[in-house]
Amino acid sequence: MLQTLSMEGKTVVVTGGGTGLGKAMCLALAQAGANIVVAARRANLIEQTAAEVRALGRRAIAVTTDVTDTAQVDRMVALARREFGKIDVLVNNAGIVRDQRPKPIWEITDDEWRVGIEVNLSSAFYCARAVAKEMVDRRSGVIINLASGLGFRGGTDNYMYGAAKGGIINLTRVLATSLSRYGVRVSCIVPGFVTTREPDPNPTRAPRSPYIPVGRTGVPVEIGPLAVYLASDASSYTSGDFFMLDGGGLAGGFAPTGYAPEVPLEI
Repeated sequence: MLQTLSMEGKTVVVTGGGTGLGKAMCLALAQAGANIVVAARRANLIEQTAAEVRALGRRAIAVTTDVTDTAQVDRMVALARREFGKIDVLVNNAGIVRDQRPKPIWEITDDEWRVGIEVNLSSAFYCARAVAKEMVDRRSGVIINLASGLGFRGGTDNYMYGAAKGGIINLTRVLATSLSRYGVRVSCIVPGFVTTREPDPNPTRAPRSPYIPVGRTGVPVEIGPLAVYLASDASSYTSGDFFMLDGGGLAGGFAPTGYAPEVPLEI
């Protein structure tokens, strides 16, 4: 059984691989044996991730890429094929959550809408389009999309991110029903509240922890084993499925998204 989790000899492209969840997945996949293509806009961060992959004994390249630009996506895929010969797995992780106050819909500009949709939804389509034909021709491949609980439930005044992640969910379904017959599996990871900037020494003290059934926020390293499972042959009968990594938040969260009570909850 453990042999089916091996990624030995496989090539994985991870977008948004310079930090947070993307970096954690790069390192976990490398530990399982994969060679890694790290793609994102910030060269210094993806170079650091690539260096850490190499330190694990795997090959890695860092390709500076704006995944909202189809020409840059095509260039990244071409470089990956030139370096490794093929792409076995694509992880569509790139995304943004703007640090700005929630806005009513009548205050959102066209540019804000376009940027949010392009980065969080269109980029996954562009990357999947760039690798799909090769995978179909080879009758083998895996695409893993990253969504959010806000794609399954509404968040107050959360328009671009929520709409885009809802789009990722149905993009996953369409890709799976279209490509699975050719041996290409497509799945989706749905993270909940995960500390992505700095390691949290005590995630039970995070502000959102009381509203998560397991009593704490997640940490990036916890996504690694799930990414390895979905990328590997261990998940050979998995396609079009969604894997929540949210501490039970969607199943039984103690408060709706966006709600922050001023008094302690009594359960």
